[in-house]
Amino acid sequence: METQAISPAKAGGEGVLLGESTYLAMRQAILSCSMKPGSMLTEAALMEQFKVGKSTCRLALVRLTQDGLVRSVPRHGYVVVPVTLKDVEEVFALRLMLEPEAARLAAGKVDAHALMRIDRAGRANTASRNKGNRVGFFLDANREFHLTIAMASGNERLVKSLSGLFDEMTRIVALGFTGQDDNPEIDDDHRLLVEALAADDGKTAARIARRHVEKFRDMTLERVFRSIKQDYELFPLAAPPGRRERSNA
Repeated sequence: METQAISPAKAGGEGVLLGESTYLAMRQAILSCSMKPGSMLTEAALMEQFKVGKSTCRLALVRLTQDGLVRSVPRHGYVVVPVTLKDVEEVFALRLMLEPEAARLAAGKVDAHALMRIDRAGRANTASRNKGNRVGFFLDANREFHLTIAMASGNERLVKSLSGLFDEMTRIVALGFTGQDDNPEIDDDHRLLVEALAADDGKTAARIARRHVEKFRDMTLERVFRSIKQDYELFPLAAPPGRRERSNA
């Protein structure tokens, strides 16, 4: 029986797919805090964990470094870039600039029924909650809800900016809401926002969106502060110069 040769083009294509999937898997592990902020990474451990070779692992680490999610530590390997209070404040400051405007522009243009389906699906997924993925599922549904509103605004750059912020929010919320009793949801805000959008009331929609982000910011800061202090005690190499004092204040 003859062994069919694999063409260089096919092998190259499979390598690209493996590299992309490895990068995405590592990125998701960081965003979900499965790889905790401040934790040290080595190529050998990552190769074993993700079942890939050295070149694939290194390419993924290069991309994660470009994303600002890991950084090289000479003679130690890599460290998952920690989350600082400054990071949290800046993310929420940008959300407060962008989301009220997205809501104002989207007024009268959204599918209210579709938005409420997204919201109900996020709240009703008890299966995910029972498996310990309650926060992760909430974040997915919450991201979809808010980006659907942003897309209705018709401003593609606004959507892209908010999408990047929600990537950062994933790690922030996963870091802060770690307990089984922690609940990142804010009752009624989504329903009230949808009602204002459906009524073509951009001013009210913007006000509700701002209030929603402010309440979520206040909920999150306290929890993230506790986690940051614990992480820096466990991973002293994680805090780059100039950030330790800020984060332990």
